[in-house]
Amino acid sequence: MKVIVIGTGNMGTAFVKQLTAAGHSVRVTGRDLAKAQALATQYPGVEAVATAGSARDSDVVVLATGYGDAVTALRSVGDISGKPVIDITNPLTADYMGLTIGHETSAAEEISRAIPGAEIVKAFNTLFAQVLADGPAFANGQRGSVFFAGDSAQAKATVKSLIDSLGFQAVDAGGLKNARYLEPLAGLNIYFGYGAGIGTAIAPAWIVK
Repeated sequence: MKVIVIGTGNMGTAFVKQLTAAGHSVRVTGRDLAKAQALATQYPGVEAVATAGSARDSDVVVLATGYGDAVTALRSVGDISGKPVIDITNPLTADYMGLTIGHETSAAEEISRAIPGAEIVKAFNTLFAQVLADGPAFANGQRGSVFFAGDSAQAKATVKSLIDSLGFQAVDAGGLKNARYLEPLAGLNIYFGYGAGIGTAIAPAWIVK
């Protein structure tokens, strides 16, 4: 697939690494083009591009920014009507120990309302960057789970294919409304990682007997 990654932070970097390893055609963009260029040079075939119009030829858009920057970032890359957009954001408080919205809406739903026409799929928001960068295998032999939720069957199928290509266990979490559950799950994971001091080599998993 042709994938544009918006964001050059830890999650954006992890996506570029894993998508490239899986054989996808990867472009990366961000507010600071120099940072995108520096990231691109680390992986063969990755192209750093300016934000304007950068989503034009992409099959999938990966939104690897903070929630506060999400809408502006998506608007900056051009027309994304009908394109699957992987939303990894969580609406975290400044201390990362709580959520700013929930129960009646979610970050994913708010982004979807702000960018009508884009096919928003919540995914990867429950993974720390370290887990994504290291890949799907855990020391206990389990594969990491990636929960994905969205209202477009076609967009979800595309995102599932991408998750599968990275080797993670894809877990269909239903419609986009269920991002209201996935974002608090990410909050709990962040608490375990930082608040409880366990570290970032952890992730929630869906286990079926």
